[in-house]
Amino acid sequence: MKISTWNVNGIRAATNKGFVEWAESYEKDVLCLQEIKAFPEQIPDAAMNLNGYKVYINSAQRPGYSGVASFFKNEPQETRFGLGVEDFDGEGRVIRSKHDYFFLYNIYFPNGQRGQDRVDFKLAFYEKLLEECISLHEQGEKIIITGDFNTSHTEIDLANPKENAKTSGFLPEEREMITKYLNHGFKDAYRILYPEKVEYTWWTYRFGARRRNIGWRLDYFLVSDSLMNDVNDVIILGEVEGSDHCPVTLIIGE
Repeated sequence: MKISTWNVNGIRAATNKGFVEWAESYEKDVLCLQEIKAFPEQIPDAAMNLNGYKVYINSAQRPGYSGVASFFKNEPQETRFGLGVEDFDGEGRVIRSKHDYFFLYNIYFPNGQRGQDRVDFKLAFYEKLLEECISLHEQGEKIIITGDFNTSHTEIDLANPKENAKTSGFLPEEREMITKYLNHGFKDAYRILYPEKVEYTWWTYRFGARRRNIGWRLDYFLVSDSLMNDVNDVIILGEVEGSDHCPVTLIIGE
């Protein structure tokens, strides 16, 4: 099974930059998009009708902001939007889907760069999701969390860690939240497979950062410990343009 994730930074803009062509030519079973920045009726028809995929959209209440979309080749057993907290759910950040042997979370984690109140909001979001995941693990369920985590976990995950030590996305308390997930039944699948590999998934549009490969790894697949042996690969598709992020693909199972 191939699950791809991509923060498209606006699905309408990405559609004009080759998103549909890539999505139709790249083989996958599930495609999770973040930061779609559109209501369903605003999404171009070509993007809504990718080779017969079933699509679920969770848009933010605020126009042109946030939002996630999940595309499935085979319709999931069930889907659910949000975390059950009004402040979080109004921003359209979560689609949970149930598959044969795991739950899949498509998530656009909050960005904390607008001030301490948003850092606090982000940390509370992390905590609420983890609380739900711990409950699922206690029930014997397996979980895959993917999307834009808006956090680089360790120094290897961004080009300039020292310069960004006080920047949201690499604050100690944000990094500690990733560690907390790893201490509660999850593995960072990419880092387990490639403990010393340096690859990024986001580059600012400024300063020629992508051309110079001055980036951050912000887009992850966290998988339950009990699923890690089923993971065959995690591929960062850094050559795919159309957004300030690139797609990442998990290959799991047979």
